[in-house]
Amino acid sequence: MKLSTKGRYAVTALADIALQHAASGGQEGRLISLSEIAERQDISLAYLEQLFARLRRAGLVESVRGPGGGYRLARPADRVTIAEVMAAVDERLNAMGDCDDDANGCGGSRARCLTHNLWEQLSAHVHVFLSRTTLADVVADKMVPCPAVPDFSLLMDEDATGGEIPASARETGRAVRA
Repeated sequence: MKLSTKGRYAVTALADIALQHAASGGQEGRLISLSEIAERQDISLAYLEQLFARLRRAGLVESVRGPGGGYRLARPADRVTIAEVMAAVDERLNAMGDCDDDANGCGGSRARCLTHNLWEQLSAHVHVFLSRTTLADVVADKMVPCPAVPDFSLLMDEDATGGEIPASARETGRAVRA
């Protein structure tokens, strides 16, 4: 499963709007221009325009044209899930790859492959996580960690080095960076 820039940038841009809204004390009606987002997040303005057309059609943002115009979330950040954002920009959240439940089966073989259920369950877990995570969670960095792997970066560091993570890093939940 690989997320494209569509999904990542859409979530980043909406998180930027949510953060600006929170930073202004929740000032109702504050509009954020795409050029502001583009500059802060280092995302192409033309790409943001394409994404925001989709986000607006999906009812996730409202826009106002003209001088002083811009975008705002259509509803509070704690009521916008990451799964909704991904769906709005046609981001596929599916680890199934060539596996398919239609007449073609997996990889065109007309039968399910040996690992079909594994990829199906992984896709389900990702969907549930993103459906439970809101823009407000992202902005506040309050995502519920995975009970088995509270800090994924530690796991990746261990895999990359092929070694043991120092006990101090395990205890604090933070990897020691050289």
